[in-house]
Amino acid sequence: MLAKMTDFALFREPHATHALRYVQTQGEAQSLPNYDALNNVEGFVFAPFTISDECPLLVIASNRVEKLDATAHISRLPQSGNEVPTEPNNKEKQSISTSYQQCFRSFHQELMQARFAKIVLSRTEDVALTHAADAEQLFWRACQRYPRSFIALVCTRKAGTWLMATPEVLVQNDTQRWHTMALAGTMKLNAEQQQWPDSVWNSDTLPLEWSAKNKEEQRLVARYIGDCLANLAYDIEETRPYTQRAGGLVHLRSDFTFKLKPAYGLGDLVKTLHPTPAICGLPKAEAWQFIIENEPHCRRYYSGFCGPVSANEGTRLYVSLRCMQLSHHKACLYAGGGLLKNSTEEQEWEETRAKMETMLGLMLS
Repeated sequence: MLAKMTDFALFREPHATHALRYVQTQGEAQSLPNYDALNNVEGFVFAPFTISDECPLLVIASNRVEKLDATAHISRLPQSGNEVPTEPNNKEKQSISTSYQQCFRSFHQELMQARFAKIVLSRTEDVALTHAADAEQLFWRACQRYPRSFIALVCTRKAGTWLMATPEVLVQNDTQRWHTMALAGTMKLNAEQQQWPDSVWNSDTLPLEWSAKNKEEQRLVARYIGDCLANLAYDIEETRPYTQRAGGLVHLRSDFTFKLKPAYGLGDLVKTLHPTPAICGLPKAEAWQFIIENEPHCRRYYSGFCGPVSANEGTRLYVSLRCMQLSHHKACLYAGGGLLKNSTEEQEWEETRAKMETMLGLMLS
């Protein structure tokens, strides 16, 4: 059920065979004033795209930690699929909405005038529910369908109920070394490609051809992250771009590992990296402000970040992508795409549709 008297986060790491539930048994999730406050926290962090009174930066305390067998829960899922009520408006599915057309032209005009090198335009789509969805069942179905993604179900009194299946790491650490990634560019797989075994995806000679637009988008993100890390870190290593699968989509990805300079902590790193160009744009500050002022919806916790933070267990924060907010009467889906000068309205609309399929597929399967 969606109604919970206790704030919690249920999450499963990529490829893991178990999930963890952090339950805050006393009070509500803590609201933090800014990213600097992350330097000294423990628990599950749930951050919005932009911190505000309506959408605070939250930390769910791990007063109680439950370890759950993912394989066992998945085996108990109904074979007929999840009977979640209705489909989105058919007209909107078939044609580009007027709202999106207007936004695309407004955002693209800024690119043509060279105000931005890249900017991300997102949109929402509502799915009407005839009754409340079983959020935890949707979580386990996401674990089943997307083994390569970070799956999280977050339920708090301040933020509501959110489910996500994201492929993108914001930042992680392993002993003294940290990790982040540049993930950008999107391509939808056809039916045959979706059946390729993992051995194909792990190969250096993947038989997929990326467009110039996708390659340039990934280069912009990688260059930005490299510049950010130069101020905070040392011993920085960067991989060549490669293809990462996420459900029925693939993205271009390059990895960064580094050591953080002694004067800096998690809050400093997050403040520098978030929002990455993959979900915002370049230059960052100007693109961030333009999105806030010109997108017709508030992104809320979509394209924020989330994950566990612990001095002993380490930090694993992910960008909140492929997500939806659940309520008793609807599921609100969020998706976006990176616009460059050569972007087209039709291609970008199709990209958002493909990304929304990640969550929509859980309800219609």
